[in-house]
Amino acid sequence: MATGLLIVCVGKATKQVQSFQDMIKVYSGVFRLGEATSTWDADSPVIERQPWEHIKDDDIQKAVTSFYGEIWQVPPMFSAIKVGGEKMYNKARRGETIDLPPRRVLIYEFDVQRSLDDRQNLIFKVTCSKGTYVRSLCADFGRALGSCAHLTSLRRDQIGDYSVADAWKFLELENEIAKHYI
Repeated sequence: MATGLLIVCVGKATKQVQSFQDMIKVYSGVFRLGEATSTWDADSPVIERQPWEHIKDDDIQKAVTSFYGEIWQVPPMFSAIKVGGEKMYNKARRGETIDLPPRRVLIYEFDVQRSLDDRQNLIFKVTCSKGTYVRSLCADFGRALGSCAHLTSLRRDQIGDYSVADAWKFLELENEIAKHYI
């Protein structure tokens, strides 16, 4: 489901991983209103449906403004956060639930527009800090609109000054490696 930019560090460059992780990220994708899933994305079946038809375009734009700046969000249960030395997604798969504390994140830009093809879908672009869970942002946004929502597509467009537009596609990377190292 997730696509887009991935910075890969090997050898001595692995010492720079933290600096890349700390950079501002830009994501784009689609939220689906009126449907919730246990993972807050399209990787699991819909477990809840709520009315969404009452949501007007003006409601969407008003809700967007409450998500700018510093916000607190609860990470999804299906995440790699460790609790008691174990990743949350392992606990979630066993049906365990834990109340995770909210985390402070920063939303620098947040643009949401209704899809022209399917009014139940919202197309978004968000510029955010390290640690932002876009699945959580989506679920919170659905609740702010008086409904529910889950993430149906996600693309990382940018990490700091590094853009997906300038990145190698996987096949290009394979060819470069083959030319120089095989």
